[in-house]
Amino acid sequence: MPLPASLGGTAAPARPSASPRVAIVVGGSRGIGRRTVGRLAADGYAVMVGYAENRDEAEAAVKEAVADGGRAIAVRADVADERAVAALFDAAEAEFGGGDVVVHAAGRMHLAPIAELDLAVLDDLHRTNIRGTFVVVQQAARRVRPGGAFVTFSSSVVGLAFPGYGAYATSKGAVEALTLILARELRGRDVTANTVAPGPTATHLFLDDKDEKTIARLAAQPPLERLGTPADIAEVVAFLASPAGHWINGQVIRVNGGII
Repeated sequence: MPLPASLGGTAAPARPSASPRVAIVVGGSRGIGRRTVGRLAADGYAVMVGYAENRDEAEAAVKEAVADGGRAIAVRADVADERAVAALFDAAEAEFGGGDVVVHAAGRMHLAPIAELDLAVLDDLHRTNIRGTFVVVQQAARRVRPGGAFVTFSSSVVGLAFPGYGAYATSKGAVEALTLILARELRGRDVTANTVAPGPTATHLFLDDKDEKTIARLAAQPPLERLGTPADIAEVVAFLASPAGHWINGQVIRVNGGII
């Protein structure tokens, strides 16, 4: 006996198709963002690679995506500059016809005890991690097509509360709150919004300024006893971006190998 509609007995609404679907990956030139570009390109997405400064690496990410049979272009944008981010989305619409998935992987990290942190460094970090996320999400909320998905990035340190991570964890806590509220504001749009919160992952952002002893200690924390890789995280992003992951919405997903 079929369930009544009020209990979800009807089928999910048909999702619009785009050939190809379009992904905008902000912070797509290095690390997790770059691996996400390749992963989404392999899934058939046309990919816009947003980058801040490193044009050579952004172009390399484009070449890798094209070599795998995808379509990709790179566009420079300061994520905290609303005009630059609007131009990034304009370029995606001009080149590919619109956007279906937005992945915001750009971020900064600075580690210091709270009592010792230079507030100018705090302002710089928050300009990218908080204002930058807000600006990208704001543009995406205005433009992403039905059936689409947003993925932002937090960090497992929000829950783990490692000493020295006060400024960084604060900024990522803001990203979590913003994304969960966005998911609720998108009611009726058929668009999801989720946050991925990696644990220690072998990227330049994580490895810079850490000695081998510190890296080994952090790698031993998960029950799987290794650092995460950009590919580990990109697989989760690709799932959330796909139709298979579309029932996951308004969640923070800790991708850290089981660190408690």
